[in-house]
Amino acid sequence: MSDTNGPRALLRRIRVWLAVFIVCLVLSGATAFPLVTELRLADEALTSWAAPVADAFPGLLEWIQRVRMGVDTADAQYPFLLYGTDWLAFAHLVIAVAFYGPYRDPVRNIWVIEFGMIACVGIIPLALICGPLRDIPFWWSVIDMSFGVFGIVPLLVVRRMIKRLEALQAAGAP
Repeated sequence: MSDTNGPRALLRRIRVWLAVFIVCLVLSGATAFPLVTELRLADEALTSWAAPVADAFPGLLEWIQRVRMGVDTADAQYPFLLYGTDWLAFAHLVIAVAFYGPYRDPVRNIWVIEFGMIACVGIIPLALICGPLRDIPFWWSVIDMSFGVFGIVPLLVVRRMIKRLEALQAAGAP
């Protein structure tokens, strides 16, 4: 008979949540490398097959075109500026690797989950402070803040499950 509430099942659920979280971090990081291409594709999409989206959100097309112009200029004249987005991508990949610790041994490495939760909370003041300083539209800062809000949810779930696993292990459950 399968134990759906025991430590093994709980460990399996923790690992599934963590695997999804790790994949999202890797994808988020990987999208920072081809920024020039992504902006070109987004601009082309919003002026052709995705025009209804641009019509519904007129500020979106304007913002994408402004960012594209800035990134194209940086790429052509100051390519070293884009090196910053390479480091951003690398940071996402490194942080994803850190979550392998809780994947392997969740109870011992719960601190990584808590570190991730702190990082998610930190996104909010960063976006609210740096967004206006960098002339980022507020709605874009809201999108940035959503990464913290959506990121903390699986981490809260995982932390709760790890605490339950820790209690089961302390009680000597099979």
